[in-house]
Parts: sequence; structure tokens; C-alpha cells
Amino acid sequence: MIFDGLDVSYGEMWGSYRGTTHPDPMSRALAARKHAAGMDYAVLLSARKQPLALVERWPRGMWRVYLFDDRSWCTQMIDLKPHDTGMLVARWNTRWQFSNEQEYSSSKWDVQETTTVSADGEVEVKSEFAGPRGASTDSPHARTTGPSSVPVRRFAAPVESFLCPVPEFGDWQVFAPFLAQQNHEPATTVVLNDVSVDEGSGPLRATGIEQLFRQGPCETPEGPAVVEPVDAGLLRITSGRLAVSDPGWIRDPRTVAVPSGEFPVTLSLLRTTHRAGVAAARVTFLDIPPREWEMALRPDEDLGLLGEGQFYGVGVDTGTAAFMDATRTVLEDQLDEDLFVPLGSDSCFSVELPGTEPEPNLIAFRAGRGDGAYPVWIGRTDDGRVGCVVVDFQLHSADAGE
Repeated sequence: MIFDGLDVSYGEMWGSYRGTTHPDPMSRALAARKHAAGMDYAVLLSARKQPLALVERWPRGMWRVYLFDDRSWCTQMIDLKPHDTGMLVARWNTRWQFSNEQEYSSSKWDVQETTTVSADGEVEVKSEFAGPRGASTDSPHARTTGPSSVPVRRFAAPVESFLCPVPEFGDWQVFAPFLAQQNHEPATTVVLNDVSVDEGSGPLRATGIEQLFRQGPCETPEGPAVVEPVDAGLLRITSGRLAVSDPGWIRDPRTVAVPSGEFPVTLSLLRTTHRAGVAAARVTFLDIPPREWEMALRPDEDLGLLGEGQFYGVGVDTGTAAFMDATRTVLEDQLDEDLFVPLGSDSCFSVELPGTEPEPNLIAFRAGRGDGAYPVWIGRTDDGRVGCVVVDFQLHSADAGE
């Protein structure tokens, strides 16, 4: 294909093996903010609605380029890293050959050729030929099994042959020469055309948080359900900072400045015909309805770097979350017996790990559907004080960023 223009669109990192269009598109403005902040994102370069290259911006100055052939198959991947010259060097270049569309769809290559380039121009080319094929569903660039032979060639070459400039944001012509490796030839002048995507409504908003704790019937994606608020005990805060974390991983908790004292913790149970789960958890510091809600952020987090409906939240890897004082520690050897085993019961939704008074305690609870990330909301009163903190496990529509 000879092209004189490239359509440019932006999205989250997703990798070529997931398809040929962005599953999570973003606006150019958001991608530019991510670029300035050193965050990752992806750029799709297309011509006449055919994908030619997917460029991923990685942390620490790394870039990855996936190249598509005339069939829109991803048959090449180039990893670029910073070089001493101030440019990028194509450190790894991997190409795949597939015998037919079914083999491509199944990620079963016939030949994989990997070219590795050192900083001073030493080149190694390794060719792998597939042996008996199993039922692997790995992505093309992840396949490592089944080679029947691995011929290797080594030689020296000018490192300049493998260098390209570090692109400024929007300077995607830098990657146009790579397209020739898939027989896509750029014209003398290549025009970039941005594919417009609206900013959308922005990050997730705290809509309907109060309804999460309002007893009564509600609708869920699984059908009718009932909200049942339950008492989970008193949380003792001694340091003036509340921590919200997975109790099995509290090295970097999300914290909020709050008063010291003892404060009630309430769970919102969501009961459907099939199951009961914790839809939200709240610790209340003032018996005053919040006037406004804000997302609990760390100092280095910027709402301007979030796309539509996105949020910063508490990460869960053990299926549980907890409220605790920021100084509270746990003995990992006791977690299974004292916390995870009790919460594994169908009838147990929260557990308190007591602290010898006046030491702080910890109240843990099941986290919605389990592992994942969940938004933490701060409810503030008219005078700006923290009235409550809520973890929303997003089990029904009251959580939606509408």
C-alpha cells in the first residue's frame, strides 16, 4: 500500500492481539496530558480504514510498535528503548509468519524471527520454526513453546541503521519508515489526520452514594434486589488518618485525614435471589449529610489524567477490603485464621481485628465481587469537614458515573 495520509486515534494500552481498533478510545487532549505526565497510552495509525501500526508509549522512555500487513494481521512487533545518542534504538524486532487465517486467529505461528540489536550495533537474528502445535491461546508475541530448531545468525552493523528520533507528542511521522517493513510505502509527504473523540463526561462521578445505604428494594443487572444496611462495629482512629486498603496488602494504603476517636462502620448488603454481597462500606465521622463528594486521591494522582468513567481507587487482591488507622499493622501469619477463613463463610460479611486499647483496630469486609479496584469517596459537610468515607463496590446502579 502506498499512503499519503494517516488517520490517528488514541486509546488505552491494549496490544495488537485484541483486535484492530481501540477497545478504550480516548481524546487527543487526554493522550497529550498522559504523554506530558509520562504515562502510557496507545496510538493507532490507519490508512483508508486499514490499521497499519499500533504504537504504545511505555514508561521510562520505552515504545512498542505493532505492524499490520495488507490483511490487517499483526505480523511484527518492534520494541524501542532510549539510546546513548538521545534517540531510540530498535532493540528487539520480532516477525511472525502464519499459514492461514485460522492459524493466525489461534496465535499459532509457523515461523518466528527475532532480531536483537545491542547498543553498539551487534546484531543477532534467531529463527524459530513451530513443531507440533498444541492448543495454545497465547498472543503471537507470547508464544515460547514448540520450536523444532533455532538457527542463529550474528553480525555487526552500524547502529545508526536501527535508530529513530524520540517523538514529541503528535509527531507520529517518526514511525512511518517502519511501515515499509510491511510493504506500506509512504508518499513524499504524509499528512496526519486526527480522528476526533470527545472528552466525554470525564472521570467517574459520585452519583447516588446515599442510595447505597438506603434500605429497600432496588434494581441490579441481575434483577430485583434488596439493600440492607448492617452495623459492622466501631473503628478506632488514633493517628488522625484513616487508611483504606486490602488487609493482605497494606504497604501503600489510600489515606484520608479524619478526626481521632471511635466511629461506626456500616455495610450495605445487597441481597438478590441468588446471593448476598457487600455493595458498599462506610465509616461515619459526623452525623451530618454530606453536601458534596470527592474522590480520595493520593498526592501524585491527577483527575485530569482519567478518561470517561475512570477512577483512582483501592486495589483488592484477596477479595477483601478494610478500614483501619493509618498506623495499624497486621501479622500476615494470622490473616488466614483470623480474617480470610471467617469471611469465607456465607453468613459472615465483616470481621474486626481488635487492637489492645487504646491501640487502633481494623474492620475488614468482603469486597463486592472480589478482586479488582474500587472507588473511595469522601463525603464533606457544608464547612468542608469529612463527614464520612465510602468504598463503593459497584454492584448496582447507584454507583454509576451518570
